[in-house]
Amino acid sequence: MPLDLSKELSVPSDFEIAQIRQLVQRDDAQAVRDLYDSAADFVAMETGLVPNDETVAEFFADCPPGADVAKSQKLGLFQPDGLLVAISDLAFGYPEADDAYIGLLLIAANSRGMGLGRIFVEHMTSIARTRQARRLLIAVLDENTRGRAFWQREGFRLLASIPDFKLGEKTHLVHRMERQL
Repeated sequence: MPLDLSKELSVPSDFEIAQIRQLVQRDDAQAVRDLYDSAADFVAMETGLVPNDETVAEFFADCPPGADVAKSQKLGLFQPDGLLVAISDLAFGYPEADDAYIGLLLIAANSRGMGLGRIFVEHMTSIARTRQARRLLIAVLDENTRGRAFWQREGFRLLASIPDFKLGEKTHLVHRMERQL
C-alpha cells in the first residue's frame, strides 16, 4: 500500500512528495530507467558503466546471498506529478536471518540534498521494525565519501571494510555499516 506523505514529513517547501510505494517491474521499469539516467554519475562511480536496461533488470532481480527477492522491498519515492525521484532496495535475511539490508538508495541528481535520503531511511526503518529485524545494514563505497557521511549522520557505524569488491568494471573498498533497531 502506498504511503501518503503529504502531511507526515517535513521537506523543503519547493519539493513535494506524493508517496513512497513498492515498485513493480512491468509498470515502473521505464521510470526506474529514467531515474538511473538522471543518476548516471553514481552508476559510473559504482560500476564504471552507463545505465541501461540491464541496470534496471538487475535492480528488480538483485538481492543479497540467501535472501528472497520476493520478500524484498523495491521502493520508489514519487513527486505529486508522478515523477520518480528516488529508489531503494530493502532485503531481509542477510547477512543474518533477523537482519534488514539496504542494497541501494539512489536519488536523482537534481533532487539530492533535499532530505529525501532521510525520508527513505525512516521509511525503511519502519518496514524493518515491522518485520522484526534487529538491525539495518548498508555497504558504502569508499569512493562515495558523501554517501558515507550521510549514513554516519543517520546513526550507522562501521562494522568492517571489504577490499577488492568488484562491481561492473570497477574494484572497490567497501565499508559495511550497521544501525541497531
